[in-house]
Amino acid sequence: MTLSSGLSPATLQWLETYHYNPENLNDHGENGNTPLLQATKLGAIDIVQELLTHDVNLNLRNDDGNNALWFACFGNHFSLIDLLINAGIDLNNQNDNGATVLMYAASAGKLEIVRLLLKAGANLDLKNLDDFKAVDFASTIEVLRVLQNATTN
Repeated sequence: MTLSSGLSPATLQWLETYHYNPENLNDHGENGNTPLLQATKLGAIDIVQELLTHDVNLNLRNDDGNNALWFACFGNHFSLIDLLINAGIDLNNQNDNGATVLMYAASAGKLEIVRLLLKAGANLDLKNLDDFKAVDFASTIEVLRVLQNATTN
């Protein structure tokens, strides 16, 4: 059952719980998080899926300059990472420090996320504000090898 707004009762309840206005799904709440950012942060895939069907702005950023992909990668939410990439999210969004999700994943030693981002086309050549690339952040030898191999291909 959906209501007149087109949102399901579960999503309307979720929006109310997190103090979002169902009439403005791109509204910024605490720390600048939109409903999409917050749902991704919490790993709420059903909410994210429904929000994506309601023309939310996929690339809105929070107060730190992060988009929803950052939270999906941070939380190791592989299904959400795939969903957001397939929806067309900006893989190369640079936050207020110039960091990308690839840089973050490399620094956190998240090998499978690094591979997934590279396969999706993440840019290896972007630099953060300190002039470092993702390869400079590699925290494990495995991540370093994957990033080095990607730069030579």
